[in-house]
Amino acid sequence: MKRALALAVALLLFHVPLFWAQAQSSQSGSQNMGSMDMSGHDMSKMDAPETPDTSANGDDPSAHAMHSMQDGHMDMGPHMKMTAIRKMQQGDEERATQVAEAARKVAEHYKDYKAALADGFKIFLPNVPQKQYHFTNYRYAFEAAFWFNPDHPTSLLYEKDGDGYKIIGVMYTAPKSASEDELDERVPLSIAQWHAHVNLCLPPADKKNEMGGPHPKFGLAGSINTKDDCDAAGGKFIPQIFGWMVHVYPFEQKPEDIWSVSHQMHGD
Repeated sequence: MKRALALAVALLLFHVPLFWAQAQSSQSGSQNMGSMDMSGHDMSKMDAPETPDTSANGDDPSAHAMHSMQDGHMDMGPHMKMTAIRKMQQGDEERATQVAEAARKVAEHYKDYKAALADGFKIFLPNVPQKQYHFTNYRYAFEAAFWFNPDHPTSLLYEKDGDGYKIIGVMYTAPKSASEDELDERVPLSIAQWHAHVNLCLPPADKKNEMGGPHPKFGLAGSINTKDDCDAAGGKFIPQIFGWMVHVYPFEQKPEDIWSVSHQMHGD
C-alpha cells in the first residue's frame, strides 16, 4: 500500500509542470485541471523548486521565450493574445480592489528583494538585462494552476535599482486551458486584461542568433508565427508558451495604471 501511494505521488509530480504550472485541462471548471502539459521542464527539482534553465542560451523553451521578449515591445501582434474587455458587472470594482489591496500588501512585504529570495522566490534570467525582473515562486505557480490566492502571486516584479532591485508590482498566473469566464472569476475582465504569449517558433540549434537583431525570424518578436512556416524553417512551434498572466502595479494611484496593459506587456 505504501509503495502504491509513493508511486502515485511520484507519477503526479512527474506530470505536473514546474515552471509557472502549465496546467492543461481536459474538462471545464476552474477546479478541474486534470491533463497537464510538461512543456519540456525537468521535474526532478519539485522538492526544491528551481528554474529549469535560467541561462538565455539554454535549451528550455521558457528561457528562449523570455530572451525573445527582452528587445521588443509585446504589442497586440501575432505573438500576443489578450482577453476581451467585458461590460462592468455589479461587484467587479470591489473584487478588483480586493485583489489590488492584497497585491499591495505582498509588495510592501517584499520591498526588500532579499526577503523574497529568503522566502523561496527565484530570479528568472538574472543575467539578462530586463525592464522588469520576475522573482518567481514555483510553489505558488503550482497552486495557481488549481485556484486563485491573491496573497500568493506567481511572481514579484522588480526593476533594477543600483546593485539591488525595487519592487513595482506582482504577477498572477492561470492555466493555459483557463476560459475567459474562469479568468474573470479570478480578476474581473471589465477592469483587467489577462494576456498570453502565443505562436512561438524556437530556432534550430544553428540559428539561435536569429532571435535577435532588428528583423528576427524566431522567438516572440519574430516574423514566423505559424506552424507551417516554423516547420519549413526547421524550428519548433509552440502554440502558447506559459499560461495566462496579469500584472498588478499596486503602488499606482489610478485604476488604469494599477492594471496597465501597456506596462505589463512591455515589461514581460
